[in-house]
Amino acid sequence: MKNGQYAGSVNKSREFLSTCITRALSVIDRIAGKKSEYYIRIEEYFESDKLIVNRFKFVKGALIALYKDLQQDYLKTVSELIHGDIFSDYLDMAQYLLDEKYKDASAVIAGSTLEEHLRKLCEKNGIDIEITTSGRVKPKKADQMNSDLKGENVYSKTQMKQVTAWLGIRNDAAHGNYNNYSEEEVKIMIIGLRNFFKMFP
Repeated sequence: MKNGQYAGSVNKSREFLSTCITRALSVIDRIAGKKSEYYIRIEEYFESDKLIVNRFKFVKGALIALYKDLQQDYLKTVSELIHGDIFSDYLDMAQYLLDEKYKDASAVIAGSTLEEHLRKLCEKNGIDIEITTSGRVKPKKADQMNSDLKGENVYSKTQMKQVTAWLGIRNDAAHGNYNNYSEEEVKIMIIGLRNFFKMFP
């Protein structure tokens, strides 16, 4: 690779990482606020490390931590108010990654957002989100929640089949079966999820 091509590649990578960091910070700000522990820790880290790759890794970690806390309802009083915005933000991130040709990462984020939405739909409709097997309480898998939601007539059999298809793409992406789905299918999935979230908030 010529020096000019190498420099162009490096600059493009830095621009991509910088954009991802900016979007992630925006999500964290909207969900938790600039006075939250997530945001404060990021600012402290940025003061000590200027390398963009390290900053990207740290912000990614903070975003994942925030997402898991939301899943566990640690921010319940906040999440109840901004639930729709959270899902929209994550789908926006999935769309951005898809636009940048990262279809597999996009599929994982979109699929994880769907799973969390199914969990919230179950809670809203009085459906258990945990199951006891061999004396141990475990979270229900997304497929089971999907089936339960159809069984309680929250949505139809047609919608259940569509959710099953989306979960299939997510599972393939998460397990490295990248050839089992196309970029176009992920694109259609994101569009479909936006409509699904509006139909069943």
